[in-house]
Amino acid sequence: MVARIKPHRFSGLVRVPASKSHTIRRLRVASLAGGLSRIRYPLESLDTRSCAAACRALGAAVTEHRATDPSCPNPPDAAGEKLVCWDLRGRAPGGPGRGGVVLSGPAGAGSAPGPVSIDVGNSGTTLFLALAAAGLGANPVRFDGDAQIRRRSAAPLLAALGALGLSVESEGGCCPITVRGPWKGGRASVECPTSPYLSALLLAAPLAPPGTLTELEVPLLNERPYVEMTLGYLDAQAVPCERGADLSWFRIPGGAAYRPLDAAVPGDFSSAAFPAAAAAISGGPVWLAGLDRDDTQGDKAFFRVLADMGCDVRWEERATSAARSAANSAAGSGDSAAVLRVERQGVLRGGEFDLNDTPDMLPACAVVAAFARGDTALVNVAHARIKETDRIAVMAAELGKLGVKVTERPDGLVVHGAGGITRGGKIDSRGDHRVAMAFAAAALGAAGPVEIDGAECAAVTYPGFLELMEAETGCTG
Repeated sequence: MVARIKPHRFSGLVRVPASKSHTIRRLRVASLAGGLSRIRYPLESLDTRSCAAACRALGAAVTEHRATDPSCPNPPDAAGEKLVCWDLRGRAPGGPGRGGVVLSGPAGAGSAPGPVSIDVGNSGTTLFLALAAAGLGANPVRFDGDAQIRRRSAAPLLAALGALGLSVESEGGCCPITVRGPWKGGRASVECPTSPYLSALLLAAPLAPPGTLTELEVPLLNERPYVEMTLGYLDAQAVPCERGADLSWFRIPGGAAYRPLDAAVPGDFSSAAFPAAAAAISGGPVWLAGLDRDDTQGDKAFFRVLADMGCDVRWEERATSAARSAANSAAGSGDSAAVLRVERQGVLRGGEFDLNDTPDMLPACAVVAAFARGDTALVNVAHARIKETDRIAVMAAELGKLGVKVTERPDGLVVHGAGGITRGGKIDSRGDHRVAMAFAAAALGAAGPVEIDGAECAAVTYPGFLELMEAETGCTG
């Protein structure tokens, strides 16, 4: 699908989708817990659907009901809440109210009878986290996915799983991959150019048999905030996990058990970056509702980047009555009255930004940099090349199609900003959702309409984003 976006000012209140990182982690923890879990306000996207399907394949009972179902007594709320979910055995504990995905355990690979095949679609996080969990059972589990997944290597994770006693079959570390337990424990070294390798091991190791000890050495760790997020789940579950202060080593005894979950999923700072980029490019102001200012998500750092480039970025405790109402509906709990405001009134300025912790922000940072005066260096982010696409090469090539001068480096980009994009044109998302969303935001400030080929991939993490940008869609190119 080709989406065509005309230049215009973007302003108003945006309800931020739920966090994909939190939704997937909660799905995985809940699917491995005994009893009934409720995940409130989950992200409903292609990636999280892939994760829910993997949980089902590995033995969890996942049930959903929409508020429009005749069997559901709860109508949608004023903000359009869609999901109210129930367990297969009847009504979930705690009565009605807005809900999300419900999983009942005990689950995990060990409860799945016979060989299992799982299609993870485009979700790398689902693949990596489920790979390790599959090794907790004795049955072979085969993983596959789309063309992009078949190019994303899991080799460091597979080598670590092999060192811990699992049987692993793969060609070149990519899908299709077959994993089979049991998890015997021992010592493994795992380099983590991408953080889900380590998160996968941390979530699975505590569930190894009693008496098992898993020791991990981590000589390389990128995207540290997302490992800290995973550790937050272990700490909340009171699961023993000894670690070094620099997260370079871990000692994890087996024999633990996860408790059921019942909590709201906070808004996604990764997704919020794209309407925020649209505000920085077109002027705004934009109010982002549903975010938790105290959340550990690494991509909160994007808003510091915007501030350093000259945007007015602030939390507002009391916005307009309309914003306050939407914020209350958008946030599941906690920081419900606060909204994050982003506006640009002056000229954006370049700078140098280390994106090692936040490689997913490279596309958004790059398009904002195109509207700055002066050079913007995005550095220490070589691992952006091993995401859904080589995002360094792709952003350099596609910005070039719109007349933006970019210098590609092995570990990042230098965008030679001239205060804007001087022409429209057609770019290729390469099937990468963050590339598609970045150029949708960039189109708002371009000198002419921008067409984005493969724009439908934005639904991987942000359904409705193209509509938010007022894209004309339905073309096939």
